[in-house]
Amino acid sequence: MTTYFDALETRSSDARAADLARELPEQIARAKSAPGFAALLADVDPARIASVEDLAKLPVLRKADLSASQAQHPPFGGFTVKPAHGFAHIFQSPGPIYEPGGLEHDWWRMGRFLHAAGVGAGDVVQNCFGYHLTPAGMIFESGARAVGAAVLPAGTGQTELQVTAARDVGATTYAGTPDYLKVILDKAEAMGVELGFRKAAVGGGALFPSLRKDYADRGISCLQCYATADLGNIAYESAAMEGMIVDERVIVEIVTPGTGTPVAPGEVGEVVVTTLNPDYPLIRFATGDLSAVMPGESPCGRTNMRIRGWMGRADQTTKIKGMFVRPEQVAALVDKHDEIVKARVVASREGEMDMMTVRIEANGGDATSFARSVVDVLKLKGTVDIVAPGSLPKDGLVIEDQRKYD
Repeated sequence: MTTYFDALETRSSDARAADLARELPEQIARAKSAPGFAALLADVDPARIASVEDLAKLPVLRKADLSASQAQHPPFGGFTVKPAHGFAHIFQSPGPIYEPGGLEHDWWRMGRFLHAAGVGAGDVVQNCFGYHLTPAGMIFESGARAVGAAVLPAGTGQTELQVTAARDVGATTYAGTPDYLKVILDKAEAMGVELGFRKAAVGGGALFPSLRKDYADRGISCLQCYATADLGNIAYESAAMEGMIVDERVIVEIVTPGTGTPVAPGEVGEVVVTTLNPDYPLIRFATGDLSAVMPGESPCGRTNMRIRGWMGRADQTTKIKGMFVRPEQVAALVDKHDEIVKARVVASREGEMDMMTVRIEANGGDATSFARSVVDVLKLKGTVDIVAPGSLPKDGLVIEDQRKYD
């Protein structure tokens, strides 16, 4: 197995800038050809956008803009350069937001991360990301295919069957949210089954230091990536585990939240991404996530910019069990029942697992009915705690994250 996925990872800063000066104007031109960008880029000359600094002159595209445009022009809001039937897959994420997917050229660029995690030919990847509607399962499967690994498309849940399958097929690598691997390992211990996992490639949630140590103590090297359904892989860890290295096919800016203005190097701000994917040219797409640029280069020899990884949300949107929960979803839950006055989602940890409690101020109502609505609207199961009207804090929060990330 070679040290690097390809020669792009070790380019000099001058070579990377020269390549960007050639590729970025081409990508801006593609975006201008997509109807969704018609107004945003109407007065933009693609030839004059040839660097990261030039990108700062362009407006920021937000998920709310994407959602509104998709409602008017389904399914992709006019932001793709080919029609829906020209893609291999169409996915739906909460919102709903629709994302295209392709099978060619490692469409989401996950192979680079899996290679850095030591995954390759001879590995069997137990892919525990969901395959139902949302793209995470296919994102990681595409990456495994790019590095020559076999895939067990396990999806989520049915832990006892997951253990049996991992043993029977000789799974060497886990792919999924950070905490579900512990569930599988603990179940295997209870069943008296020895599993062969030696590598883990995780995403979709915070990898807490205590959890990574637990895996290391079991002989499993666990690395994480930062990816989204819209953009694919944005940044990833290498064996050096010193920050996250930005993927070679995206451009990352850190800006003051709610604006498009870049912050000073090292300051925390919102992650804004421009992708060089020719099929889906998202330009200055605001993720809503917070991070900061790290100085210098990774000790592993990869030369691209590093970020500190996920550092929270610029708004109250919070990722729980690998799924985003948004303030508008909480509002929809309240609107669904006349008895509900107010609701607050609380994200916490129990052991190494994400937990969700939905505290509901209500005049009567049925907890079982509320719980069904929580699953329908938030797309996650959680504990429902009914409290008297006036009990919840009046601090403006509808989503409270009590987890510690240090």
